[in-house]
Amino acid sequence: MADICDLTNKQCKPCEGGVPPLTAEEANKLMQQLEGWSLMTNKISKTFEFKNYYHTMAFVNAVAWLSHRENHHPDMIVSYNKCQVEYMTHAINGLSENDFICAAKIDWLFKI
Repeated sequence: MADICDLTNKQCKPCEGGVPPLTAEEANKLMQQLEGWSLMTNKISKTFEFKNYYHTMAFVNAVAWLSHRENHHPDMIVSYNKCQVEYMTHAINGLSENDFICAAKIDWLFKI
């Protein structure tokens, strides 16, 4: 039986504010489903490494496509062979489940 909590099978829900950010306990529980992400006060972050600029940019474009599809967009810092991805839900100035859904989907993209 598939794990019903698998974040990659979920879709982001629109967030226009008016809801509280996740509690530290909720965020820590969702962090258990991610690999290599760092939890900060109001965001999650991970740096992905590549063998060259072409692969880095292919990843950035894939993240852009996924972000557009989910309508939830990260901040990215891009260099020759690295891309740092940061998620937070700006409308609530903190973390929502959407951040973890997108992070899990990016991890899946990175593996293929």
